Amino acid sequence: MNNDDAASKKTGIARLLEIAGEKRGLLVLSGVLSVISNALMFLPFVATYFIVEELLKNAANPALSNMELIRQWGLWALYSLLGSLLFLYAGIMASHVAAFRILYNLRMRLAQHLARLPMGYHTRQSTGAIKKLLEMSVEKIENFIAHQLPDLVGAVALPVIMLTVMFVLDWRLALVCAVPIIGAYFLQALVFYGKEGLESIKEYHNALERMNAAGVEYVRGMPAVKVFGLTVSSFLRFHNSIIAYRDWAVEYTGFCKRPYIIFTTIPASLLSFILPVGVFILSGQPDNQAFALILMLFLVFAPGLSTPIMKLMYLGGNMRMISEGVERIDAIFGQEPIAEPLNPRVPGEYTIEFDNVCFSYDNQDESTRTEALTGVSFHAREGQLTALVGPSGGGKSTIANLIPRFWDVGTGSIRIGGVEVREIGTEMLMNLVSFVFQDVHLFYDTIEENIRMGHAEAGHEEVAAAARAARCHEFIESLPDGYQTKIGEGGTYLSGGEAQRVAIARALLKNSPILVLDEATAFADPENEAQIQAGLSRLIQGKTVIIIAHRLSSIRQADQILVVDEGRIAERGRHDELIELGGLYHRMWSAHIDAGEWALAAEKENKAVNVS
Repeated sequence: MNNDDAASKKTGIARLLEIAGEKRGLLVLSGVLSVISNALMFLPFVATYFIVEELLKNAANPALSNMELIRQWGLWALYSLLGSLLFLYAGIMASHVAAFRILYNLRMRLAQHLARLPMGYHTRQSTGAIKKLLEMSVEKIENFIAHQLPDLVGAVALPVIMLTVMFVLDWRLALVCAVPIIGAYFLQALVFYGKEGLESIKEYHNALERMNAAGVEYVRGMPAVKVFGLTVSSFLRFHNSIIAYRDWAVEYTGFCKRPYIIFTTIPASLLSFILPVGVFILSGQPDNQAFALILMLFLVFAPGLSTPIMKLMYLGGNMRMISEGVERIDAIFGQEPIAEPLNPRVPGEYTIEFDNVCFSYDNQDESTRTEALTGVSFHAREGQLTALVGPSGGGKSTIANLIPRFWDVGTGSIRIGGVEVREIGTEMLMNLVSFVFQDVHLFYDTIEENIRMGHAEAGHEEVAAAARAARCHEFIESLPDGYQTKIGEGGTYLSGGEAQRVAIARALLKNSPILVLDEATAFADPENEAQIQAGLSRLIQGKTVIIIAHRLSSIRQADQILVVDEGRIAERGRHDELIELGGLYHRMWSAHIDAGEWALAAEKENKAVNVS
């Protein structure tokens, strides 16, 4: 599937087949093998017919029956059964190879497309909902292609073959079989593809996504859950989503109960339709041995016909659910990624310029706009450190996130080296900017691979050199497996300060000319803070640096301090200039000093208590 698929008009089964068509050759082969398998599966019934015919011809004296002929038909039945299993295995292997290749391509393209979407999409969508689509919905497509598509071909082919033979033998008895089957399918379509059925499937996916989202939130918040003694019942959002899913399942079961019973009863009761009609016809011509033989064959055929019909019933219900998942996957592909420039430009230097930038967060679900920045203008010059300070929620992180185009500005422009960021290719822009976030995210992988994310081709020595510069080489070497120690579940958990230093090593290895730091020492203890500051001093040399600072003492030597308040630049200048100004920064600095003095007083008091 490519990006053009997002504009596809096809939905439901047609869209599923379109996705499956990526590996058309393998799937056609699987379908052909499935048809051959089902045709061979029909041969034992034919063999049974000829064996019964031979026995009925010599009913008066069974010893006259052609035992060689009976033996041959018995062997043909055995061979056809073995051949059917062999062709079925080959067909399933072909469909599985196609399914796993399609699954890989689909997941990769989904991941790549998600990475190109603006951050606004990810903030609107819950992690659980996206996780559900990437895992469960895609997995259901694999199940459809690998298992259900060959089953569908076989479940259609076998009844067609059998009904064709039935109509050739006796159209009256064949019609008696066909009418209830068609009626059962009509009932199923009416239930599952009617308005109420479609709404139920949508609600199933909605309930599952809500439960996934709440479950992810519950697990991520486990420290708070333990501290406050919460349970699933007291964590209301998760609890309510589980209850809602349970209620949906019970309601849907009640909705399906009657049609399900009717549908399963009809195919299993074909004998009850055939036998009365057959007896009625036979009663008019009791000496018609040929018709009696045909009736006997129909009675043998009927149980064999019910199996593929039941398969089709299950396929019908499952395919509706899969189709809904595909529609949601297509909805992701329908999201517009950040536009790439037709003629990408490369900046010659790395001064960042905000020119009258205005930006709003759009909530598409509630049709609201939250003004985040209004008329922001400043220059962050190459080789200098620009600090962003101000009250929480003032717009500092928004300014930082606009530089690498996590969002696009509403009005105004952002330039790097005189080149508008929208005119720089996304890959180039990502190479120009390194981020060290306040909340560091390390992947479940080795420490070496987490650092190497900054430069995928780097060798071990380069990784170790970056770790030394970030002051984390020593603690990495002290771990059980050194740089090969895995982080996270089943591995080692790092402290906040250690994780920050690994993130700095990653940024050092990337060595981008622009660096954005979101208070990289916020959660560090004094010892770790000193280590991190030493690593940062190496990292920022000669770069365009923008730092979001909460600890004002860390940015006293900044070349420029921007005080951001309510989405505007309220004040700007160096530390001493802003102190003399006596405005917001002065008040923030005074509060910072007071907090430090309070902490020192508390420490002295504790020492006095310990001495006494």
